[in-house]
Amino acid sequence: MIQQERDQLIGPLLRDVSRSFYLTLRVLPKALRPAISLGYLLARASDTIADTKVVPRDKRRAHLVLFRQQFEHRHDSGETALIRADLAQYQSLPAEKLLLERLDDCFAMLASLPEDDRRRIGELLGVITRGQEDDLVQFPGETEKELAAFDTDQQLDDYTYAVAGCVGKFWTEMCAAHLRALHGWNPAEMTALGIRFGKALQLTNILRDIPKDLRIARCYVPRQRLAEAGLKPEDLLSPATMSRFREVYDRHLDLALDHYDAAWRYTLAIPRSCGRLRLACLWPIFIGLKTLALLRRSDDVLDPDKRIMVAQGDVNRMLAGTVVFCRSNKILDAWFRKLRREAARKE
Repeated sequence: MIQQERDQLIGPLLRDVSRSFYLTLRVLPKALRPAISLGYLLARASDTIADTKVVPRDKRRAHLVLFRQQFEHRHDSGETALIRADLAQYQSLPAEKLLLERLDDCFAMLASLPEDDRRRIGELLGVITRGQEDDLVQFPGETEKELAAFDTDQQLDDYTYAVAGCVGKFWTEMCAAHLRALHGWNPAEMTALGIRFGKALQLTNILRDIPKDLRIARCYVPRQRLAEAGLKPEDLLSPATMSRFREVYDRHLDLALDHYDAAWRYTLAIPRSCGRLRLACLWPIFIGLKTLALLRRSDDVLDPDKRIMVAQGDVNRMLAGTVVFCRSNKILDAWFRKLRREAARKE
């Protein structure tokens, strides 16, 4: 693969499909950027396969299996052509259509990476695609009239691992393999923290997007927790339910905060000399904590007409401040503690 094609994949195409996460990927150290960016592109491709609702679910599941086989065996351009032919035409977003059209280029770039990096990306996509297959079975509907829900906390935890916890594991393994400054890391400890880092981010997304997910037939809040408050998944379709849902919701915010504590230990374990890697961790943590604070104070988290998100001005100030102070553990820790207090329950 020529350098120009690679640069287009992990430059403009990555920017267009990754949106707000693009800055995090771009700030990564050069040794990490190509493989992690490619892993992200391939994960987004599997998301696109799973989410193309106009295509029947059994066909989407078959294409996820076909996609996963590209990592388990030798890449077959004929098989990726089937995916492209069946799905690309239905993409409403031009970037996602282009991503499916460029799958062969993505696999060509994968083939150019070192063997260990190819293996790590393959393991990552194996977990993600199996999780997506399970998701299509767990949530068989497309509208609020077909609403389905997880039954248990374990199902929610398994889901957050399959979507994002496994990414934390992949990220940690890549960092340890490519950055000499991290060779002193305890692999088991840092992998466990990295997994919880990913879970923190995914749980934040879940808690922010409840009303949107409900209307596409998905309730990620377990039935057993709703039942404790005398609620059923269908009750969450009414914003007026919020007062009864509040305690259940706050407990899930607390769980997310516990995961962010693990993410923070992970970040402080990165040597101060690795400023770029620190920034790549700081940004999602700080934005995530600010999001939790907004959710904690809001009575509108069940209202589909109210989008709760951190103001761009706050994001810009955070980006500027962390660039200046990313090597100061004292300042960063004080900043984290302040954001955590704002996101915690008020006693």
